Amino acid sequence: MPDKATLKDPGVGELEFVDKARVNVVRGRMPDASMLNALSDIFKVLGDASRLRIVYALAIRELCVCDIAHLLGTSISAVSHQLRVLRNLKLVKHRKEGKMVYYSLDDECVETLLKEGLKHIGE
Repeated sequence: MPDKATLKDPGVGELEFVDKARVNVVRGRMPDASMLNALSDIFKVLGDASRLRIVYALAIRELCVCDIAHLLGTSISAVSHQLRVLRNLKLVKHRKEGKMVYYSLDDECVETLLKEGLKHIGE
């Protein structure tokens, strides 16, 4: 039988039963607030269609800024700005080859995130 507790919450009203054991298990497994804030930032950045298209393109193949701009039908400066945002969150990385700079996904986790999202909406 769950521990009984009465709580007052102005947004919800009065709760009659709280299973403290269940709540404590979940509380013990939750990441700390800073980790969840960082994850929230990643989802916010990926919530922009232009950035998501860039990430998806880079999941297929490494590209330079010019290639990405041509693919998306936008300016090089707009793509550079979006890549800077993605790079700041460690979603993409770059490498230089002479004067050319090529971008790719930072690691396979980013690609997995895309695949899982697509799988979810396809269900």
